[in-house]
Amino acid sequence: MLRHFFFAVGLSLAAPGLAAPSADGSVAEHPEAKPYEKNAKASQDVDAALARAVAADKRVLLVMGANWCHDSRGLAGWFEQPRFAEMLKTKYEVVYVDVGHRDRNIDIAQRFGIEKIKGTPTVLVLSSQGALLNPKSAPTWRNAASRDEEEIFSYFDQFTPEL
Repeated sequence: MLRHFFFAVGLSLAAPGLAAPSADGSVAEHPEAKPYEKNAKASQDVDAALARAVAADKRVLLVMGANWCHDSRGLAGWFEQPRFAEMLKTKYEVVYVDVGHRDRNIDIAQRFGIEKIKGTPTVLVLSSQGALLNPKSAPTWRNAASRDEEEIFSYFDQFTPEL
């Protein structure tokens, strides 16, 4: 019995790079970040991003999530990776909006045509004029942490409006 214990410990020490630990100590197979600020002035942040988008001829990427949500943290973590950060910087003004347990800042989603936050994150791609460009796929990101890196990158890099 003791031999099995030492064998298991040895295996865990021999392969430390198989998965990266997240901030809470659990093992994640994707990067994670916690950009959702409960006390942020979310409406003002969205308005400011729209103004910057008009001036820079960009879209607005409105990520409605929460730090408690594994998928919200996973998507935000990918966005911080150099490859994603460079692409997003050239195409989007990115705003993270904390939705609590789907009970905070819901008025912002409603402003752009999403009546209810069904899951987190909900990701809205907006024109610089505030038109929702991805009404069908906005609520489908609640599995973001299990999506393939290339799939995520391609979606935001090659985005085609769904109006």
